[in-house]
Amino acid sequence: MKQTDSKIYIAGHRGMVGSAIVRRLEMNGYTNLLCRSHAQLDLTRQREVEAFFKKERPEYVFLGAAKVGGILANSTYTAQFIYENILIAANVIHSSYTYGVKKLLNLGSSCIYPREAPQPLKEEYLLTSELEPTNEAYAIAKIAAIKLCRYYNEQYGTNFMSVMPTNLYGPEDNFDLETSHVLPALIRKLHLAKLLSQKDYASIASDLDRFGNNLPAGSSDDPDLLAEHLSGFGIHPDKIVLWGTGKPKREFLYADDLSAAAVFLMERYDAAEIGEFINIGAGKDTTIRELAEMISGIVGYNGRIEWDGTHPDGTLQKLLDISRIQDKGWRADTPLEKGIKKTYKWYLDNF
Repeated sequence: MKQTDSKIYIAGHRGMVGSAIVRRLEMNGYTNLLCRSHAQLDLTRQREVEAFFKKERPEYVFLGAAKVGGILANSTYTAQFIYENILIAANVIHSSYTYGVKKLLNLGSSCIYPREAPQPLKEEYLLTSELEPTNEAYAIAKIAAIKLCRYYNEQYGTNFMSVMPTNLYGPEDNFDLETSHVLPALIRKLHLAKLLSQKDYASIASDLDRFGNNLPAGSSDDPDLLAEHLSGFGIHPDKIVLWGTGKPKREFLYADDLSAAAVFLMERYDAAEIGEFINIGAGKDTTIRELAEMISGIVGYNGRIEWDGTHPDGTLQKLLDISRIQDKGWRADTPLEKGIKKTYKWYLDNF
């Protein structure tokens, strides 16, 4: 990927990861970017994907499209998560082989690692023991994508690499209260809790209309109904109740840092040089409790935070060993607090 007019397809360009990759490519001077919305191209449909690749003939592919979510979504929509993610990966990877893509970068997830794997997580720990049950379906689909890239490389001589980022956050994230990951969910819940404590019902109604989880039509202007609705998400006038104990530790990487790493690898390395896959992370983690307190300060929420230990915590720690990517000359450069401030600013600007 050396010519700035190379034809590059970014699958999932409207999502947090895909949009960050588009920004990074444009920043690096690339001018021939292929982007298609889900309405224009359904990646779960093999015939549509093959027709797209046959017509457009992309030279390079970033596979960032996926069905994603947090603990609630992963444990509720298990069939959808495994089915859709396997189809997306299989269709894009196979068509990339069929129509001569020079290089593909497949974006995975740190949930591929076993629940009880030693910390920090090294690439060689893959498939050494059982997965975390709450996101097993998604993890299996992501592992299948890694293996697809590996076996296509071995059988067909393709140049398909996989990267495993840690927990991501940033602009264009999913802020849905039922399907989002922990960091954007905390930003939105604490923001709504602040508005509720201020009795700013008009702003609450606008937020629900913009980011989802709205009340039935015609009832969004009733303060009592709004307060009752938010209580279903643990948001109350005098406190906010969060799932779990707050003790699990998570590593978070700003999406623009991931895009920098992805483009860095595509520009400088081939699949054979990075192995089956390579971790991408920030190199440090924080407890969910500490994260909630940090976001509370950034958002300006002054109420109580309570923890409901009857709900699952998930894996107690997920910290990636990033020595291999660091040895190749890349490091993340966005501190967590700075990244959250930038994400919250995007949230407010779009609100």
